[in-house]
Amino acid sequence: MMFYLAARTWVCAVKPGGVGQTDIQLQTNTDLKPVGYAGIPSFLKILLKIAAKDGVDVSSIKCASVGSEPFPQSVRQAIQDPRVTALQNYGTRDLGLVAYESAAVDGMILGEGTIVEILRPGTGEPGADGEVGEVVVTNLDPPYPLISFATGDMSAVLPGISLRGRTNNHIKGWMGHTDQTTKARGTFVYPAQINDVVKRHSDVLKGRLTVDSADGRDSMVLTCEVADGTGSDALDVDLRGTIKIVTKLRGEVRFTGPRTLPNDGKIIDNVRTSE
Repeated sequence: MMFYLAARTWVCAVKPGGVGQTDIQLQTNTDLKPVGYAGIPSFLKILLKIAAKDGVDVSSIKCASVGSEPFPQSVRQAIQDPRVTALQNYGTRDLGLVAYESAAVDGMILGEGTIVEILRPGTGEPGADGEVGEVVVTNLDPPYPLISFATGDMSAVLPGISLRGRTNNHIKGWMGHTDQTTKARGTFVYPAQINDVVKRHSDVLKGRLTVDSADGRDSMVLTCEVADGTGSDALDVDLRGTIKIVTKLRGEVRFTGPRTLPNDGKIIDNVRTSE
């Protein structure tokens, strides 16, 4: 809707489409010959793929503004192969546009009046530059100011300044949601609980809980980064006890070396195929 209203303000003809009914949408594109697309990248990829397969001419589409879901390089390439220039934007209903890609494609540029913090999920603590965490935005727009607005989305601050010369931080694109709450053996487990477990043991640098299931029985394994990469039997016993106290559930412990857990903001990784 934000993009629609902006396009109408510039007196552009706009065709609302949504997703689905690809045959009708392709026919409409053939009739109207739009020059741009605004929407989720995965559906544009589908449209272009079906058009190529069925011999439908969609060459009028030259540019695209995409968002609302991840935009990996594989999808970007599939869209750009038919000579469509696609740039990513990121915004929310309350904040409007927060960040956008430029032609340099070196991350997403923030407006100079937008303050973005990246906080570790479940803690409220600032993360280091480059660390994936929750996007928290302060927008001092006089008609509708928002201070420390937690978006529930994840991203990371990129080093340096944008190649376009903007001096504000620039961030990676949308990298998923922060809500990692899951249920194991009928009990909810929260990221804040796992962070609490880690904080109670100074030898643990970072932790991630993996929830899996085998033969209909859930299992929990807390992987902990420790300085020596191996931990100790005493730390193993203590951590198991803390997991039991904090979550009311039993969990196993595994040790690994520093900086071996993925930098993706996950505190709880639910790898079960279904709940």
